[in-house]
Amino acid sequence: MGIFSRFTDIVNSNINAILDKAEDPEKMVRLIIQEMEDTLVEVRSASAKTIANKKEVAHQIAKYQAEVNDWQAKAELALSKDRDDLARAAIQEKQKAFEAATALEAELKLIDEELAKLQTETGQLQEKLADAKSRQKAIIMRQKTVSSRLQVKKRLDSSAVDDAMGRFEQFERKIDDLESQVEAYDIGKKTLKDEFADLENDNKIEDELAALKAKMKSNDKPVKVAAVKSKAKKA
Repeated sequence: MGIFSRFTDIVNSNINAILDKAEDPEKMVRLIIQEMEDTLVEVRSASAKTIANKKEVAHQIAKYQAEVNDWQAKAELALSKDRDDLARAAIQEKQKAFEAATALEAELKLIDEELAKLQTETGQLQEKLADAKSRQKAIIMRQKTVSSRLQVKKRLDSSAVDDAMGRFEQFERKIDDLESQVEAYDIGKKTLKDEFADLENDNKIEDELAALKAKMKSNDKPVKVAAVKSKAKKA
């Protein structure tokens, strides 16, 4: 199992634990980022160890290759001196060194593959970590906004609000009753302002009555003159 796969398992298990405890998403986001950062440290540490191992294996390969060249030179020297026995022994040692170098080269290939995998996982993890950090603030803000809206919705939909409005209406009705009682006490009573208003109204009525009488007198005079002239003609 790769480190990146193990990281996914760790995060999933922690998320499930948070969900079981009904904890807030803000904590979950922070946990994911923390797990990413911890895993990134582990991946980099593993990469450093792998690189160190690669250098050690490469050093051993170079050592065995040098031995191969050295035993090759010794075998040639022995042959030049007609020492087939020494040449044969040198060739045997050369073969051992060559086989050891070949085995280490195969190991070095596996190390290179593992290192490339670690580098790929490190790059992927760094991208995901950067994306998570850039989205962290937005997620937390959305979570707080939704939580606030949910609390408001719960309060508006609860019977407590209806009860409060009912009590408010009761208070309004009580105030209306008190105002009605106050107005009832004022019925039949005139204030100083009302008295003067009545006097002004009486004066207006008297003035209008006098004007009407004057108008009627003025209308009666021509009728009487016309009647006198008619009587004089008949005589």
